[in-house]
Amino acid sequence: MSYIIGSKCVGVKDSACMSVCPVDCIYESLEQMFINPDECIDCGACVPECPVEAIWDSEDLAIQMGEIEYVKKNYENFGLSYE
Repeated sequence: MSYIIGSKCVGVKDSACMSVCPVDCIYESLEQMFINPDECIDCGACVPECPVEAIWDSEDLAIQMGEIEYVKKNYENFGLSYE
């Protein structure tokens, strides 16, 4: 499982999460930030830094909160498929 950046990030793109990531696995796209699931070490450093609370600590929780579209977008952004 990977941390997921959801819909609250769209249009905000605050980079505070990027600056605390010890493995630099957070990337900026035109619309929002994304976390590379292959690089993320699940440390959680990014979660408290997000000013809009857009980061979910698991794919399952993001899906439960109606963010399945963003789980898929996160994977697709890195050329991966979610399933």
